[in-house]
Amino acid sequence: MPDVVIRPVTPEDDFDAQVDLGQRAFGIYSPAQKASWLYAARLRAQQGMFLGAFAGQQPAGAAIFHDLRQWWAGRAVPCAGVASVKVAPEYRGHGTGRRLMTELLAAIAARGYPLAALYPATMPIYRSLGWELAGGRYRATIPARSLRDLLAPDAAIAAGSGEEPAVRRAEPAEAAEVVGIVGGAHEAARDCGPITWDLPLTERWLSRADMYTYRTTDGFAAYRWDSGGDDDALFVEHLHAASRDSLRALWSVIASHSSTASAVRLYTAPNDPFWWLTRERDATIAKRSMWMLRVVDAPGAIAARGFPPAVSLSVPLVISDRARPANSGRWQLFVSDGKGSLIQNGPVSSPATAASAPDGGHPGTGGSPALTVGARGLAALYAGTPVSTLRLAGLAAGGAQDADAALDAAFAATPFMVDEF
Repeated sequence: MPDVVIRPVTPEDDFDAQVDLGQRAFGIYSPAQKASWLYAARLRAQQGMFLGAFAGQQPAGAAIFHDLRQWWAGRAVPCAGVASVKVAPEYRGHGTGRRLMTELLAAIAARGYPLAALYPATMPIYRSLGWELAGGRYRATIPARSLRDLLAPDAAIAAGSGEEPAVRRAEPAEAAEVVGIVGGAHEAARDCGPITWDLPLTERWLSRADMYTYRTTDGFAAYRWDSGGDDDALFVEHLHAASRDSLRALWSVIASHSSTASAVRLYTAPNDPFWWLTRERDATIAKRSMWMLRVVDAPGAIAARGFPPAVSLSVPLVISDRARPANSGRWQLFVSDGKGSLIQNGPVSSPATAASAPDGGHPGTGGSPALTVGARGLAALYAGTPVSTLRLAGLAAGGAQDADAALDAAFAATPFMVDEF
């Protein structure tokens, strides 16, 4: 087996060979998929965000990360979206994937991203490097007839302004405004998990001939026709708004297709207002895809995240992170006024002591008992997994009962995404 070298993929590399690698790993791309992938891959190569494994000039593996903002309790946290991770069939089982992901994690950290997220095809390698399940991407289906009449607001609730929000088509040149509108909706809803893209890929997405986009001053919707199944369905990829009237106006655009579409499919959150707008209970979640999170910079991730304004706590944590040693140590977690901070109190204990703790964690010493977590436990805690669940899963130990309740309240979340990458 030839020696494999990990290095950045550059714009001068052979991208046809990269497409061939992707097809060997994942299957044949359609012309539209190939064009979309090549655009993103060349962009990330120019930005130094595309790593390749090479045996001579032949690609043996590759991985990309995207420049994203992930929303946590209404605040945007810089996040590296890991994508297109693949290893050529003949190089699998020789450690190429692990080397590639280890180098990619280092590159993400060097860029200053506090978080990294991905959709796993297989989980063991990612878990071994500190990623853990965090949230879902939910696809719902509803018969189009159920959207003909949206459920009216409760009679006890004051009426809106009386003026229907102006809905117009969104243009590619408005990419920055669209990103701002979507982000504003996530901020207002204090959403956890969804992302906003950087401008180049947002602009290209808005330029797709098969994507129909509409906006108000504080809302955005994007849909396409989906005729791949047994019916003619409308697929809503995005629908976000910061106000009730904009949300209803945009859903009315979708509902206007109820006479021509047999069904409406959409990516949504389990607690999206959509579920309270339909008259009947015939909207169902048809598919859930799980995504994983990695805390790359622990103090940076805590400082960037939003927290419930009413929660105040000071809790000792002990973190051990073999792949990112800077995260390891004894810390004090503070949350107050909707903001958090993580202050280091001391170094990690010895490797021998760490071996007895879950996921490589370390027991605390002195003072209040510290909650002990490894990289996976930290990621799951950040995403709102209850501390009791972490203990039962072997991802946390120690701590105190009153601290558990405070941590659960601080990190409470229903994480979701509507995008994939």
